[in-house]
Amino acid sequence: MTNKTGFKAFRPVLLIFIITTALFIAARSVFTGWNIDTNVLIIGNLLLFLASAVSFYIHTKNMHAKNGHAVIRTMYGSIMAKMVICIVAAFIYFSAAGKGVNKYAVFGCMFLYLIYTFVEVSILMKLSKTRHV
Repeated sequence: MTNKTGFKAFRPVLLIFIITTALFIAARSVFTGWNIDTNVLIIGNLLLFLASAVSFYIHTKNMHAKNGHAVIRTMYGSIMAKMVICIVAAFIYFSAAGKGVNKYAVFGCMFLYLIYTFVEVSILMKLSKTRHV
């Protein structure tokens, strides 16, 4: 897989990042009215985007492995690594915020995690099907 093909496949993830970040910035007052901290959402969105980018890069590098099990191990391993990164970030946020934790923003970040993971796995499944053709 060439870098151009990998970047083209990664565009939906980039688009999700751009749209959600713009939404969080543009509708900051609306989210504040709902008692949602947009700074937590923006930082969480950035963290999830970076983790997805690293995960996607690892997947596309391993896409040509002759062993099909290696591809699956890489997919599960990177999803677990992304989850661990998010859990560590959540614990850091919880310890830094103390009693001022914004639960709605944390749930928003969890929702973003599901979106990023679903889109990433969907793209990778399509790429793995075209790899065998």
